[in-house]
Amino acid sequence: MTHPSDFLVGVRLALRARYLCLSGCSLLVLALSVLLAAQFSGRQPGTVALDVGLSVMRLLLPLVLVLMTQELVSREFDRRYFLNTLSYPHPRHSLLLGRFFAIAVLTLGLLMVLAGALALLVHLVGQGYAQSTPVALGHQYLVTVGFIGLDLLVLTAIATLLAVVASTPSFVLIGTFGFMLIARSFGAIVELLSRNAAVVGDAETYRSSVGLVGYLLPDLGALDVRMIALYGRMDLLPPDWPWLVLSNIAYTIGLLGLAVWALQRKRFA
Repeated sequence: MTHPSDFLVGVRLALRARYLCLSGCSLLVLALSVLLAAQFSGRQPGTVALDVGLSVMRLLLPLVLVLMTQELVSREFDRRYFLNTLSYPHPRHSLLLGRFFAIAVLTLGLLMVLAGALALLVHLVGQGYAQSTPVALGHQYLVTVGFIGLDLLVLTAIATLLAVVASTPSFVLIGTFGFMLIARSFGAIVELLSRNAAVVGDAETYRSSVGLVGYLLPDLGALDVRMIALYGRMDLLPPDWPWLVLSNIAYTIGLLGLAVWALQRKRFA
């Protein structure tokens, strides 16, 4: 279990690290992207605005959580703050889990703010034109945002692990975004090769090789279920979504356990 003071210290450090400034900039970028994107579609402005807005959120929020992880975890070792924090009478895993929960709560809180702002902007954009297939901002939208939140939890866990084992804070950024890029794309590549074998030579061997990644990484690309909100059809939700949710939660717990184990065995000079 984590000590409440570790969580509160993590929140305070994030606020000092200009979390509010990052949040404000993220909100501004989202608003500008959505409003400008809606101008490029005369027939489906709401759909285009929602699609672009979700893409911006899935790009900006990982950047925010990586920057917060660098400040709350990596800097702890880089600036030798551990000489003070680890001297208190509570275990190391309490410190790590407290920082993880602080990052997760702040990231998910920002997700809710951006999701609310996006829904408002899409509603305003859609008032000027009645689409034949209107977007769904009800429970379909909430499910879509929930899956994005699960995606962010996995990325927060991998960023925390990298912050513990990496020697430089910059590796947290590179490693987390590299992990995100591979985990979000390999599923789509396998599906593309299954449907169109003429894309590359010896597609079956290539597909099998890429498919091996699925045994090591979660399929974060499958967590992008925006189609149910864009077209208001819950039948577009993957049929194996319960397994998808449970597997990603288990992967997050496994990464956290590995991070705690690495911190317990970490030797400080």
